[in-house]
Amino acid sequence: MAFNNINPIAIDLFCGAGGLSLGLEQSNITVPLGVEINAIAAQTYTNNLNGNVLQDDIRNITGHEILEQLNLQVGELFLLAGCPPCQTFSSLQKDDVTNDARNNLIFEYTRLIRETRPLFILMENVPGLVNGRGKQIFAKALAELEPTYHVLYDVLNCADYGVPQTRKRLVLHGIRNDVYKLLIQNQPNFKISLPSKTHTNDPQQNPNLLPWVTAGQALQNNALPAINAGQPAPVGYPNHETNGLAEINIQRIQYIRTHGGSRNCLPPHLQLPCHQRNNVGYSGVYGIIDVTKPAPTMTGGCICYSKGRYGHPTEDRAISVREAARFQSFPDTFVFHGNKGQTALQVGNAVPPRLANASGNYFIDLLNYLYTL
Repeated sequence: MAFNNINPIAIDLFCGAGGLSLGLEQSNITVPLGVEINAIAAQTYTNNLNGNVLQDDIRNITGHEILEQLNLQVGELFLLAGCPPCQTFSSLQKDDVTNDARNNLIFEYTRLIRETRPLFILMENVPGLVNGRGKQIFAKALAELEPTYHVLYDVLNCADYGVPQTRKRLVLHGIRNDVYKLLIQNQPNFKISLPSKTHTNDPQQNPNLLPWVTAGQALQNNALPAINAGQPAPVGYPNHETNGLAEINIQRIQYIRTHGGSRNCLPPHLQLPCHQRNNVGYSGVYGIIDVTKPAPTMTGGCICYSKGRYGHPTEDRAISVREAARFQSFPDTFVFHGNKGQTALQVGNAVPPRLANASGNYFIDLLNYLYTL
């Protein structure tokens, strides 16, 4: 087929608040349509991005319906991207989720790939899908893709792409077989690849890369006003709010901040009974964010001081939704819709835009090369 008629258009499945779409748009990829079942997240998407949202269960949506909305034929879509719900495969998930219906949503993604046959595919997910409890499901999904797509996947650290956060994520790139064959014919050494790193933890050994962006840099860039735990977001600073703190937790955060940043330093009268036992997991809980390093992984509980190392480095509170969004590489102009619990969940579930941007640049480069053939 002639590729000169292919426009850089992508569809974002399970789009959530729109982090993946935002990153793709930053690569000059148009994302006219997202698919999302959650009404609050869908509202955030439409408030901030140019595309529309099909707010429905993806199991009710067909490839024909998607292509018809875009006036495209099967095989003409540039990119089908998505992040199937992944919490059941997360290393943080300790419950038995063997029969959770979300386990099979990845097969809705592969179904829509078969029904639309895009040139390229992009998927982001938790590492547990490939090396944890989800690996059998992932292997089955790969088996559905490999007859028609060349795929490559690996677990990447978002900090290597300019995200001020050490967030490990599975990223999959796929190229349709006929496109891959054409690329090989014109570039015999061509191999499918994942996005090239832009940042490093060791700039002396990697002088062509930028150093990791730290949590301190993310917080200090256009500094936000000081707030108290539990107060509403100040006027002009949407989403700059966090959960309240009990007096005992204020004492804990003050002590930890001046004694090393970890709850391991707490004296007995400030320790939780469950933390006084040996070999207690999640040592980051009640910790203070280290401003000299990228932030820890943001989750839906990122504004809850007891859910991780989410203590603010200088103020007696957990980080705000806005600060968590910065750690996810969202600009301050991106406003999340909903109450603070809903907005924190959207931030924690989002694909970091800068990670999506790195993949978007890769696929745009391939399309630009195809234009020359």
